[in-house]
Amino acid sequence: MIRTTLSRRALLATGTAALAAPRLARAEASTPIRIGEINSYSAVPAFTLPYRNGWQLALEHVNAAGGVRGRKLEVISRDDAGKPQDAVRLAGELIESDKVDLLAGGFLSNVGLALSDFSAQKQVIYIAGEPLTDALVWQKGQKFCFRLRPSTYVQAAILVEEAAKLPAKRWVTVAPNYEYGQSAVKWFSDLLKARRPDVEFVAAQWPALGHIDAGAVAEALASAKPDAIYNVTFGPDLTNFVRQGNTRGLFEGRSVVSLLTGEPEYLDPLGEETPPGWIVTGYPWASLDTPAHVAFREAYQKKFNDYPRMGSVVGYSLIQAIAAGIGRAGGMAPDRLADGFAGATFETPFGPAMFRPLDHQSTLGTFLGKTALKDGKGVMVDWRYVDGASVMPPDTKVQKLRPGAGQ
Repeated sequence: MIRTTLSRRALLATGTAALAAPRLARAEASTPIRIGEINSYSAVPAFTLPYRNGWQLALEHVNAAGGVRGRKLEVISRDDAGKPQDAVRLAGELIESDKVDLLAGGFLSNVGLALSDFSAQKQVIYIAGEPLTDALVWQKGQKFCFRLRPSTYVQAAILVEEAAKLPAKRWVTVAPNYEYGQSAVKWFSDLLKARRPDVEFVAAQWPALGHIDAGAVAEALASAKPDAIYNVTFGPDLTNFVRQGNTRGLFEGRSVVSLLTGEPEYLDPLGEETPPGWIVTGYPWASLDTPAHVAFREAYQKKFNDYPRMGSVVGYSLIQAIAAGIGRAGGMAPDRLADGFAGATFETPFGPAMFRPLDHQSTLGTFLGKTALKDGKGVMVDWRYVDGASVMPPDTKVQKLRPGAGQ
């Protein structure tokens, strides 16, 4: 037997610590869990403003239900203006000055990668909401970073299922010239050629994000005499591309497969110019009548007197995912949070999803359908939901793409 003798001073110190522990626990329980949220509000308002509405609604719902482990959630939000260097500077301020417990958000892929690199250096959790590049969870994946939305691989794989059925052999691509666009084109071309060895990609256009010369792009694509077009532009670039393509007859007699175009943020501005029959990923907010989505849509419309966009779903799901991860972790230390988020399941307006332990990618899916005109507006028709887990690559491939997969 080992006997330990304590001095009177040590006994007093121990007793004081024991008495202080409940007070410290009560103090912590009364302190909100702080989320440092960073996004491109001024650069991409069509997506990020509905996104902010979404996370505000979820914050109300989570806190009204008692918060997480008895603590309220608090969001401190900052605008990175679409600039990676600003996002990193703001992340530092949120941690050092605002004392946030974790980071979240991001829209552009290059911003998401910068925030992930920062989170790895500082060993602080970062939950990426919108950035779609696969490098975030694969080539540059790291212990403290998790991603919510279906990636460029997932969305490209979903589109390839339909693209492979087309008779088209000669393809051209148009995508913004940065990480997201490059990743989206790479996976679509690789996956389509694996399914259809007879196809070839005969031309590619890489306009700078936000600075597309749509007329010149449309003419360059047409001159390649393609059978089909793969489009990755979004926002004002998409609107300009569609307008110039319509004017020049680019889409006549050709199949078009388009990433994100079915999301209301990007479909609505097209209005009567919406080209029918495009194969798209998106969000049919008006016709999706599952119980989870109806409850979300009604709560959103009641609070904001507006209909939800895809950004709204991302913002709402982001807070639900954060609440689930923290609740599962049982503590706020970064290592415990990382373990808690890996494998955490959470509710979304599309149904339940999970952060995969292998690569920290969420299984949240998206909708595949076609564009159509209805009452002078663009809509998605013939849509179906595709679970993200159903189109992810096998674990053996992920383990090759992500160093230290599962960590």
